[in-house]
Formats: sequence, C-alpha cells, structure tokens
Amino acid sequence: MTTLKQMMEAANAAVPRVSVDDARHLIEQGALVIDVRDAPEVGNTGKIAGAVNISRGMLEFRADPDSPLHDKHLGKDRPVIVYCASGGRSALAGKVLKDLGYEKVFNLGAFKDWAEAGGAVEQPIERGM
Repeated sequence: MTTLKQMMEAANAAVPRVSVDDARHLIEQGALVIDVRDAPEVGNTGKIAGAVNISRGMLEFRADPDSPLHDKHLGKDRPVIVYCASGGRSALAGKVLKDLGYEKVFNLGAFKDWAEAGGAVEQPIERGM
C-alpha cells in the first residue's frame, strides 16, 4: 500500500520545483502554464496570465493525446509548468504528466507566490467561471 506521504515524496523527486524568476524565463521561451486548481478557486483569485486551467481531476484525460478529451495546448515536446494553491496538487499533477511521457515538467507551487512576486495575473471575466 502506498501512502500520500510516499506519493508526495515520489512526485517531488520526479518534478523539480521552479522559482518565480525561472518560471518567467521558461514562459518567455514558450512553456505552457497549467493551473490545476478547480474552477471555483480560479474564479475567486484569477490565474497566471496565459495559463490554461485544467483541474487536477481532469488532467490525465486532457494530457493524453489518445483521449477524446485531449487539450490541444498540451504537447509532449513543450515545457510545462504546473501550479495550484499550495504546491501539493501541482506536484502530483507534474508526476502524472511525467508518467504520461512529458519530459520537461516543473512545479511552480503556489499561485499566491507568483501573485505576491508581481507576476502577471488574469482576473476572471465573470465571477465563478
């Protein structure tokens, strides 16, 4: 049996953490940013400018090119930065992406760290979307 602690350790070992400055550099070079929080969370806070919101619960379906729900933004040849509210879900999401064959995956961690560092944020168009 695997515990959450073991899952988190494996995810953190597989997916490197990236600083806000390093994330900015990767974004300038074309990295895709994925917000894995649920839609109501994004609706309350906004998201990193240009990020795609794919909730953690739908990630496998959106990331697998053979899935009928595949998201065209995702390509295994493109660096991917994932983030959530605190860094836990994004670590697990990053590990899933690695397991699906995405090679360049980074965990930014918490959305608030980006926002507090002055990173560009898109506010939701309509509350609760």
